[in-house]
Amino acid sequence: MRVKRRLRWAVIPIGIATAVTLAACTPTELNGYLPGFTEDGTQATDKTEMVSGLWVNSWIVLLIVGLITWGLMGFAAIAYRRRKGQTGLPVQMRYNMPIEIFYTIVPLILIVGFFAFTARDQAILETQYEDPDVCITAIGKQWAWDFQYTDSDCEQADDAVWTMGVQAQTDERGDITSELPTLVLPVDKEVKIKLVSRDVIHSFWIIDFLYKKDMYIGKDNYWSFTPTREGTYAGKCAELCGQYHSMMLFNVEVVSDAEYQDYLESLRAAGQIGDINDAYDRLQNLPGTGASTESEGDQ
Repeated sequence: MRVKRRLRWAVIPIGIATAVTLAACTPTELNGYLPGFTEDGTQATDKTEMVSGLWVNSWIVLLIVGLITWGLMGFAAIAYRRRKGQTGLPVQMRYNMPIEIFYTIVPLILIVGFFAFTARDQAILETQYEDPDVCITAIGKQWAWDFQYTDSDCEQADDAVWTMGVQAQTDERGDITSELPTLVLPVDKEVKIKLVSRDVIHSFWIIDFLYKKDMYIGKDNYWSFTPTREGTYAGKCAELCGQYHSMMLFNVEVVSDAEYQDYLESLRAAGQIGDINDAYDRLQNLPGTGASTESEGDQ
């Protein structure tokens, strides 16, 4: 009974300290210092806060478990230390059923809890829009990106417009000198991205959106979300895909719907219309070729 009373008095201040600490947190701290949020807590997409919430709450639970575990270890080391004049081994305990049941049930509850919350959030994150405002096909290739823009149907490419990325070129110091591919998204519009690979496995990652998905040959992946904040974001391949993997970067511009429509018109005016696969030539993407994206059929 005395031990239980001590544990009770130890847990209460820990709970109070946790509550006070969280109440005084800034939006940046509440989101675990993750990217994707402004200083006032505005998220980059409609699902960014869900990801940060799962991350932060998981760490809070793990920290509490760690503090209790470390506290019990310290208590045992002090309470059951060898006293002056004691000799021999202390009294040995074995087959203590209450303790063994406790050490089995608590980890099981933690595992089931983590799985349940992760599965719940993943089901929401993986739910695809049936009729999005915009559908974009993002194509990964060694080592750049192509983007094809359609309306609500990613499979209908007759009226699509596209941009084709070229492997980033570098100077003698290794600094990137050529322009990175840019993905343009309309703010506050439902966006569905079809993820395709031309060669090996890649991974599509917009860092501030706190989500990434793999791209395979022969299996198309999809990702649906709504950008909620205009701005410029960084993207990259998150799967080791060969020699120039570290240079497989792209930019993301989230703009107003009017700017987005103007951008699509600029691609039409440049003649970049139709299915991008009809114009594609993989050789134009080789490092050091100095290739442009003007007319891939001339490569």
